[in-house]
Amino acid sequence: MPALKVISPGLMTTLQDLGRRGYQRLGIPVSGALDEISLRAANLIAGNPAAIGALEIAYQGPTLEVEAESVRVAYAGGGAAVEVLSSAGAAEARRLPPLQSVRLTKGQVVRIGALSGSPIGYLAVEGGFDVPLALGSQSTYMRGGLGGFAGRALRSGDLLGLKRPQADARDERMLASVDLTPPKRIRVVFGPQDDYFTAKGKHTLGESEYTVTPASDRMGMRLDGPPLEHAKGYNIVSDGISPGSIQVPGNGVPIVLLADRQTTGGYPKIATVISADMPALGRLAPGAKVAFEAVDIAAAEAAHRQFRDGLERMAKSVASVRPAAAVDESKLLGSNLVSGVVSAWNWQEVDV
Repeated sequence: MPALKVISPGLMTTLQDLGRRGYQRLGIPVSGALDEISLRAANLIAGNPAAIGALEIAYQGPTLEVEAESVRVAYAGGGAAVEVLSSAGAAEARRLPPLQSVRLTKGQVVRIGALSGSPIGYLAVEGGFDVPLALGSQSTYMRGGLGGFAGRALRSGDLLGLKRPQADARDERMLASVDLTPPKRIRVVFGPQDDYFTAKGKHTLGESEYTVTPASDRMGMRLDGPPLEHAKGYNIVSDGISPGSIQVPGNGVPIVLLADRQTTGGYPKIATVISADMPALGRLAPGAKVAFEAVDIAAAEAAHRQFRDGLERMAKSVASVRPAAAVDESKLLGSNLVSGVVSAWNWQEVDV
């Protein structure tokens, strides 16, 4: 079976796509990529449709050995050294250019180092991974042991099946750049339970700076900062949770719910992060500062249209990378590359 063998799994590497939609009514979270933009970029470079599952890498990347005739891989996301070794025990590595696909052959190893700028990155393979769908998705929901590779993060020795035994014979692909710059403020729409907060509490959300804490994970981003003042207590009848819901428990400190969020919750939700800013939110590491800005529904819809337009522009900007032409050494050595000699022995400086 063509596969990638996990030599080292990295800190937390899971298989994710665009999510498992349509099952929240049954209590099953959507999951999916924390950073949709980077997932799409990696798939574009690999030559895949946007929704194909890829490896989501958190903080420190994996080391993977090719157990197939060949495979084409592409990485996008947080800055990382992506290196190719001739074998698992090789001492020397070749570093790959960013945002460019590469064809690997049997026995070669791809090694991804520590991530910077963003703690999240994606490794896509041409054709995708040969991993069964769970309710229509390859996304991993680790708390429920659902989807992905055995419902968990990768471990050393795992064999990730590939859908193609070998990579297509074609030019490599690249993107000149992918803008992952976070906005100065994350935009939110107040509600659905903003009436459970005082005017002071809502003002505090828009005027304060919060810090992402180490207690954050794929389920939710726990923040540290000024508490938000409740007006009618902090318990409600549990209702549905949207991506980016900002729920506020009894201590008043907000929690932003992310990809692996629960489907219902009993804390009041003061606001919801707009869809266009969710990928940027997913790229924030512990210690990062975050501030919020309230916008209305019309502004949120306009931002979503701009976001979709940006994805279309990114898809159209993929370019082919032509391999460098081979050098004919005999022709090079037989050519007259110097047509004359100039002596500087008697050169003198003159005014001109």
